[in-house]
Amino acid sequence: MGIDTTSTFSPDIGELLEEAYERAGLEMRSGYDMRTARRSMNLLLLEWQNKGINLWTVDEASESVDTDALAPISLVKGTSTYNIAANTIGLLDVIIRTNWGNVSTQNDFLMSRISEPTYATIPNKLNEGQPIQYYFDRKEIQDYNSVSPTTQYSTITVWPVPDETLKYQIHYWRIKKIQPTGNSAGSNIAVPDRFVPALVAGLAYQIATKRPEAIQRVGMLKQQYDEIFMEAADEDRVKTSARFVPSMTNY
Repeated sequence: MGIDTTSTFSPDIGELLEEAYERAGLEMRSGYDMRTARRSMNLLLLEWQNKGINLWTVDEASESVDTDALAPISLVKGTSTYNIAANTIGLLDVIIRTNWGNVSTQNDFLMSRISEPTYATIPNKLNEGQPIQYYFDRKEIQDYNSVSPTTQYSTITVWPVPDETLKYQIHYWRIKKIQPTGNSAGSNIAVPDRFVPALVAGLAYQIATKRPEAIQRVGMLKQQYDEIFMEAADEDRVKTSARFVPSMTNY
């Protein structure tokens, strides 16, 4: 008998919820069961954002603009603060590109990140020149004080202030927010395959904590979730060699 090479395994959100309920020794019988499980799944995805860097949430501000308007930032003379693409929760590397598009003169320079207290102590924040440092002000909430809530974008403030327009561009690698599940049980989750087992295990644990009849399984499900997530997180890393050179400047 031959092997079926055309089949794929891509469970939708409804199937993942059912699997989690079964692991908790329960059945998903009502619309409320699905709604509360989907809520727990979204909270679990938010929890993952606090567990470190997930490589599948990292992307680059490149020349092509995607749906998040994730494009390089063109600096303007005399302007120090710029909005970062929506759904950005962190920055990894930031470079400033000079004379972009010119084969003979284009250069990239890594910028140094400074904290808010360090930026506050800069005596003259209006000094102009090629920016070499940046301060990242992270905002992830909406302004609910107004009638029409507006998104508060995270910002990046550079120093020195750009001394020319159309000379500098900021390219950056960011950590983006994990996309929530939405309202359709027939949709797929925005999580790579290698993290789906951890998602189901974590959801089973969350469901068990909310149902008295499954309370005896909480400890077992928690241990299983921690082990499966650790396996996925250990695999989700950059597999490159590293070289460490000791500093001898003090000898």
